[in-house]
Amino acid sequence: MKKNLIVFGTRPEAIKMIPLLNKFKEFPELFETKVCVTAQHREMLDQVLDFFDVTPDYDLNIMKPGQDLYSLTSDIISQMKDVLQDFSPDYVYVHGDTTTTMATAIAAFYSHAKVCHVEAGLRTFDKKSPFPEEMNRQVAGRIADYHFAPTSQSKMNLLKENISENTILVTGNTVIDALMDSSSRVENYYNKEIESIKNKVDLNKKIILVTGHRRENHGQGFINICLALKELAHLNPEIQILYPVHLNPNVKNVVYELLADIKNIILIEPLSYPSFVWIMKKSYIVLTDSGGIQEEAPSLGKPVLVMRDTTERPESVEAGTVILVGSNKDKIVSETMNLLNDKDFYKKTSEIHNPYGDGMASERIVNFIAQL
Repeated sequence: MKKNLIVFGTRPEAIKMIPLLNKFKEFPELFETKVCVTAQHREMLDQVLDFFDVTPDYDLNIMKPGQDLYSLTSDIISQMKDVLQDFSPDYVYVHGDTTTTMATAIAAFYSHAKVCHVEAGLRTFDKKSPFPEEMNRQVAGRIADYHFAPTSQSKMNLLKENISENTILVTGNTVIDALMDSSSRVENYYNKEIESIKNKVDLNKKIILVTGHRRENHGQGFINICLALKELAHLNPEIQILYPVHLNPNVKNVVYELLADIKNIILIEPLSYPSFVWIMKKSYIVLTDSGGIQEEAPSLGKPVLVMRDTTERPESVEAGTVILVGSNKDKIVSETMNLLNDKDFYKKTSEIHNPYGDGMASERIVNFIAQL
């Protein structure tokens, strides 16, 4: 029997790793599988753990006031040492591009465990965009023993970095595994957030769902985004813009200062995962700087405008499921207006096949590990 340790620290990581955890748990005769959370994002992580009914075997609980990348990285590496010594895993699974991913990969390497990188091979080739995620994923990629790439383009990126082809498997993205399960469950799911949204939003209107939190947009970037949303609200009084505002003061202060008094812009607290999936299904267009939403929303038939200058997911841009607009006010407004006013363009964008998977990524990963 082989020992698996699945490690994550943020809400997006949890959403994408829990399908893999559940799939491994279907084979107790082959694998002993445990979960470690760093709790890099405590509150938002706990919402996902509750929804999927997951109890971590190890909880580092590292989140603290005033935390920066220096303390976060060092805390994860030092505290992972105790977990790795206690469990002695054969394989450690990390996901994507967070500081948890990078620091855990280093710690696992020190412990001589095999590092398995889920959602491997994504690249912008600009180490400062997104920051620090691009370097996090590159560092994890250099350390990893096995690379589970969501697309053939991701695999090509790894091959160009001299990663051995027999260590790479194209799987699709596990976020689609999670979304296919969750999108049906939330239809009959009750929580206070969903009921609150129903009271604030007119579901008969076209809803533009907005999310934003990336560091590279802090400052003028978020000012531009807010000015674009303000203009869209005035140009289209018949629509509603719903913005769950990130708690980071660099985001929240700007958003509330510029958008709080506009009638058809609804500012709310960040949403739990089931509530977000529910409202994403009800939305007409999604504006975001998130990575995962670029993959999720197209699976629900929602056009996505990505408010970033670069994306590590070029497949979605090439396929046409997302449109890259950066934090350019005029471009955000013009591309949103195109989707609102051109029914043929909207239909074409919303019906394009999602390049990120078919819901079988976790099964492919488990089969690969079982055959090693």
